[in-house]
Amino acid sequence: MLSQVIQVFGSLLILVPFALAQLGRADTSSRAYQLLNLVGSAGLAADAAITRQWGFLLLEGAWAVMSLAGLLRPKASPLQARQIDKAKAAGADRSLAARRGREG
Repeated sequence: MLSQVIQVFGSLLILVPFALAQLGRADTSSRAYQLLNLVGSAGLAADAAITRQWGFLLLEGAWAVMSLAGLLRPKASPLQARQIDKAKAAGADRSLAARRGREG
């Protein structure tokens, strides 16, 4: 019975944020999204290990590791994010101008 509760709860911790992301209401790179995925997948991985479901353990263990990596990845500050966006836009403008120069 406890195993079923862990499976349902862990699955909901993964599926609800995923559904919200698909509806455009959650950012998959946000800390909350990554944390919910980590907790849900780690719980499912632990349950899979206890019940010796090796394929499921591999899947959920890998999912947990990827979620942890997403949480540990340094995030840009708002100022850095704006600077990165400006640099990308400037690069796109230069690329467009260069293409126009070759075409014209």
